[in-house]
Amino acid sequence: MSNLVVHGGTPLRGRITPSANKNAVLPVLCATLLTNEPLKLLGVPDITDVRKILEIFRTLGSDVRMDHATGTLDLHHHATVFDAAQHRLPEEMRSSIMLVPPLLARFGVARLEDNVKGCTLGVREIDPHVEVFRRFGGAVERAEGSLLIRSAGRLQANHHWLDYASVTTTENFVLCAATAEGTSVLTNAASEPHVQEFCRFMAMIGVRIEGMGTSRITVHGGTALRGGEFRFDEDFHEITTFLALGAITGGDVVVKNSAPGNFPLIDRTFAKFGVTVTHEDGWSRAACDGPLKVQTPFTSNVLTKVEAAPWPYFPVDLLPIFIALGVRAEGNALFWNKVYDGALGWAGELSKFGAHVFQSDPHRLVTFGGNPLSPAVVESPYIIRVAIALFMVAASTPGRSEIRNATPIRRAHPRFVENLRSLGVQVEWTSEE
Repeated sequence: MSNLVVHGGTPLRGRITPSANKNAVLPVLCATLLTNEPLKLLGVPDITDVRKILEIFRTLGSDVRMDHATGTLDLHHHATVFDAAQHRLPEEMRSSIMLVPPLLARFGVARLEDNVKGCTLGVREIDPHVEVFRRFGGAVERAEGSLLIRSAGRLQANHHWLDYASVTTTENFVLCAATAEGTSVLTNAASEPHVQEFCRFMAMIGVRIEGMGTSRITVHGGTALRGGEFRFDEDFHEITTFLALGAITGGDVVVKNSAPGNFPLIDRTFAKFGVTVTHEDGWSRAACDGPLKVQTPFTSNVLTKVEAAPWPYFPVDLLPIFIALGVRAEGNALFWNKVYDGALGWAGELSKFGAHVFQSDPHRLVTFGGNPLSPAVVESPYIIRVAIALFMVAASTPGRSEIRNATPIRRAHPRFVENLRSLGVQVEWTSEE
């Protein structure tokens, strides 16, 4: 168990170069199994989920050379083997499910632990993935404690319409379609920046994809796939996180950002709390003219609202970050998570700081901000940006606070504490048995 101890009340100031997006890196790592040619990936973050997948590759016999200091990864899967009777995919990492298509393509079989999971964000079914595997010709059966997926020969191209725009299901469809003979079309595809980045990697290794960034993706499969070199973009989640940390502490943080085109709606959401974001010469900055304040909407008899749903809505993973801003900002705001049930259950921890929040139902929460806050010891659920949101409130509150069970931060943000210290924060990891 790892906890974060912070002595809050210091404005954060400085420059940060963010890491790559975990949700782009992990599917790309899974996709590397599709080719026997050597690959070089640049900007790979040193996070726990990456280390777990690389350990799987080593177990399967792949040539893995990872330089964590530079973020450079050389991969060659020419000698990879897989035995469903002995090899296991880690169940504590939901991205394991994206190893299934390349294993099917190479070995005709994959074994997935029945309880594969990630952050504790409520019920996250695997049925959409099972349906995709079956549509491409995979046979899915339950074994003791796991699922076995088999294919008799090459996967079959098909057209599919998702029930909802699931990121990992979209990526699994593309992974299957890449090796299926013929053209496959997915309607209601997810279009998040990390999905687009994953599709750019697939195109780099030779997969012809039409419709990147839209809700309809066409994949022309069956061609021989090659190797190459690919560099990851900065994570728009981490960019937003450090901009928000600067804003909530009354500081001045500048963050490297090579894709500001992803930010218009995020920028407008910052503006709802009195924060102005600017992008110039590959860097982004959040500035506040005075204390945080919820802006009154033109329709003055309704609450200022942040609605989070699949892209191009406001990103649901960033909602906790803005709830933290709402707690600090003078005024009231409504936050609406349209994706996950159970994702707002942590809000009671905010009351330990003295914050006034009200959860109206499993998907909606109201902050009554601007109250004086005090340092506190709080418990984080296993959700990456909830741990960060609690840290944000602590960092903006003078005195010693502790965020217990902050371990999920390590799943997405390498050098998180080191970056914070470079901005002037007194913070440290502590561990307990």
